[in-house]
Amino acid sequence: MFDKIKKIIPPEEAREMIGLSPEMKKLKAERDDTVKDIIAGRDERMMFIVGPCSADNENSVLDYVSRLAKLADKVKDKIFIVPRIYTNKPRTRGEGYKGMLHNPDPHKHVTDIQGGILALRHLHARAISESGLSAADEMLYPDNVDYIQDLLSYIAVGARSTENQQHRLVASGIDVAVGVKNPMNGSLPVVLNSIYAAQISNEFKYGGYQVRTSGNEYAHAILRGSVDIYGNNLPNYHYEDVMRFYGMYMKEGLKNPAVIIDTNHSNSAKQPLEQVRIAKEVITNRNHCDDFKRLVKGFLIESYIEDGNQSPDGCIYGKSITDGCLGWEKTEKLILDIAEII
Repeated sequence: MFDKIKKIIPPEEAREMIGLSPEMKKLKAERDDTVKDIIAGRDERMMFIVGPCSADNENSVLDYVSRLAKLADKVKDKIFIVPRIYTNKPRTRGEGYKGMLHNPDPHKHVTDIQGGILALRHLHARAISESGLSAADEMLYPDNVDYIQDLLSYIAVGARSTENQQHRLVASGIDVAVGVKNPMNGSLPVVLNSIYAAQISNEFKYGGYQVRTSGNEYAHAILRGSVDIYGNNLPNYHYEDVMRFYGMYMKEGLKNPAVIIDTNHSNSAKQPLEQVRIAKEVITNRNHCDDFKRLVKGFLIESYIEDGNQSPDGCIYGKSITDGCLGWEKTEKLILDIAEII
């Protein structure tokens, strides 16, 4: 049984209420193209998608992004930085903080979807206007993509969603690069099937219409590690893992083979400080092997102002209320260090 609580404004109305200036639209389009060029290998820079596990507070997220913008300028010849501004939070058991879309104020514990839609649009629009950096967000709910895709330069499909048919179909119609994570069980054939489905044209029901997509040739893989049947974390960023995946990827004949390494989640066993070691190991392997370098285009790093995390009711400024993150000082040093050696 569904109780209808409140009718939600349509996407076109939300876009009219909160949008970008013509100058910012042009800037975003240029950044969209740069991301695609990196995925396709036309731009040899690495891409770092960096930011909090969940964008829980507009002020601290914008503070973080402003710092990231200054750093991005320092490393722009080697590294292209995309802020990670994730406004949804998947929950394995369905309870707890679900992100800004559901809870625009995490301390009030009140679900307000329409308020969340406007809050996340406001956050993304301010981030672009104030920093010049368009961001990445996760497609947790395919029906909601229309509310936000005009503000994003990168969209990720999470590990719990990779096998979902609707995510694959919608990804095929998105006009920015889409990263598809390996599923929780780590199956690499599954992620390759998902990429294939996202790269081809599809016809399906979406937004009240029968739609046809043109396919997204910039759909690619994100390796985030896996969890076995006993709950153990198994990494998949090591040289042998990536090279085995490289062989599988090449056999599929997919367009623009590319991998982003997620340095947290099961690759770090959710130990956020380990992200420094993981990123540097990947860079060593990338410098050692041309095929590894050809496939691995960048990193997904969970980072915020403060190290670690706190409870959803915590009030420490710039500290994650979901998964633990790498603090700003360590993040800045890591990116500067990598820019020196790639």
